[in-house]
Amino acid sequence: MTVDELVERLVGDRSLTGATLSRPRSAESGTARRVTVDPVTLRSGPQWHVRRHFDARTTDENLEGPALAELLRAAIGGTYRQALLHEPDADWQVLASRGEPRVLRRPPTRPEASGEHDRAKRRLLPEGEPVPFLVALGVQTADGKVRAPRRAKFRQVNRFVELVDDIVAALPEGPLRVVDFGSGRAYLTFALHDLLSRVHGREVDVLGLDLKPEVVAECEALARRLDAAGLRFELGDIAEADLGGVDLVVSLHACDTATDAALERAVRAGADVILAVPCCQHELSGQLSSEVLRPLLRHGTLKERFAAEVTDAARARLLEIAGYDVQVVEFVPLEHTPKNVLLRATRTQRPPRDRERLSAEYRAFADALGIVPTLERMLADVVATG
Repeated sequence: MTVDELVERLVGDRSLTGATLSRPRSAESGTARRVTVDPVTLRSGPQWHVRRHFDARTTDENLEGPALAELLRAAIGGTYRQALLHEPDADWQVLASRGEPRVLRRPPTRPEASGEHDRAKRRLLPEGEPVPFLVALGVQTADGKVRAPRRAKFRQVNRFVELVDDIVAALPEGPLRVVDFGSGRAYLTFALHDLLSRVHGREVDVLGLDLKPEVVAECEALARRLDAAGLRFELGDIAEADLGGVDLVVSLHACDTATDAALERAVRAGADVILAVPCCQHELSGQLSSEVLRPLLRHGTLKERFAAEVTDAARARLLEIAGYDVQVVEFVPLEHTPKNVLLRATRTQRPPRDRERLSAEYRAFADALGIVPTLERMLADVVATG
């Protein structure tokens, strides 16, 4: 099936329940990093809501069928190298690098679309349906009800899989290798395995690493009890992990510069996607130096907060210079921590001129604040040569 035939059928009979276009061929500022499409019902009748995601903004418009079909035919394989289109019976993944785009059929992940403009957010882990790993971890009862004390955890897990689901189209074909640094009690490691294997039907090798032997043993036993093929837990740390052939690297709440160590390892391994939730960003607090910001920096609490924001802004820009598209998005806070920022990075092809601009902006930013972050030192050769 060709892209034109697929678009004609999905839009023509309104069976399209959603779409995501990603991995733009150009990194120019006028090209959105990602485009999402959802059906809506307005007073004027059924249409499609198209949202374009840029680095610092989003734009929205509603299109009728012919206009949407024209947009998709031009964008898929043209402006964008990957697309994921949903209908009730199947997902269709389109990959376009060289030659004719390849159209691959996948198991369905979005069987229905409500058509309501202000519809409730679709959950990949709907309440009331038992999910084996959530039942085993005590988040759900055997009949799928969410236990009252674990409702915050349920929301957190749903938010995580929602954020990961958005970048599945950016992952390569074939078996996927995933490494989760500091997996801990592994709620999100199990959720990631469930999303990729059960929801998307991908063959996976998901490795959860942690430094606590009793936690690793407990999670490994649970994975075997659930018969979770392709999921394993081992004792290990960021510095010694084997990242050969890794596609996705996850680092959740690695403290202070441990996050930088995880990012550096992921970049050097050529991971297609990196997900990091930083924690305890103390390093730059002692480096910040700016006469203009003196009224802010003289207050310890404000200085700590500002240092955390500066740390993550620097990390995001350094990842962009190293060849990634980066989003900084809000994440539901985990238990016992107020941290709620996720760095979501997908590898891309960045023109040298664009990379030079990013480097110059970063240098001006860092020099103005008097900072030399750990990640800058770790990736000095990468950000200097690309």
